[in-house]
Amino acid sequence: MRCCTASRIAPLPVANRLMTNIPNLLTLLRVLLIPVFILLFYLPFEWSYLAASAVFAVASLTDWLDGYLARRWEQSTPFGAFLDPVADKLMVAVALVMLVEEHASFWLTLPAVIIIGREIVVSALREWMAELGARAQVAVSNLGKWKTTAQMVALVILIANPPQVSVYVVLGYLLLIVAAVLTLWSMAQYLLAAWPHLSSEVEKK
Repeated sequence: MRCCTASRIAPLPVANRLMTNIPNLLTLLRVLLIPVFILLFYLPFEWSYLAASAVFAVASLTDWLDGYLARRWEQSTPFGAFLDPVADKLMVAVALVMLVEEHASFWLTLPAVIIIGREIVVSALREWMAELGARAQVAVSNLGKWKTTAQMVALVILIANPPQVSVYVVLGYLLLIVAAVLTLWSMAQYLLAAWPHLSSEVEKK
């Protein structure tokens, strides 16, 4: 009876395995929270900024938690490896666009343009390097992690406060500028690591 019963048990379909993977679910949650904090941000209530910031902070924490659990439980998957950076970039880009529109300040717009522009450049560089089989040379570095930390803390602060000059808003601006500087620095490192491939491609032409 046990043999027969066991033989009838089919492996879970790929979709089911993905949906029972807690790190993947946390990453999906991060994407689903994006429209939630957008809606809260634009509600005409005094508490809307704080509520939106709280949701953004929770989404940011899932970025750390899903990676930790994937490593701890050995649940890393190609789907998670694809979706995790996509969710991060979507969340940050949406938050920056909202804040630029709300604050209309040079001191926020400039670092926002730098951060979004860097993500486009580095994403294109990683895709191109992957085609050459050399993507490991432009993997995420510790500098990128410091940049992400400064960036997320700045966004949580700025989303939580109205667009008026205050100690918290100035602190948010400063942290975002620090993140933008680290962004340029890390982009320069990636470009230097990829330069032998970039320059040899030019020489071949």
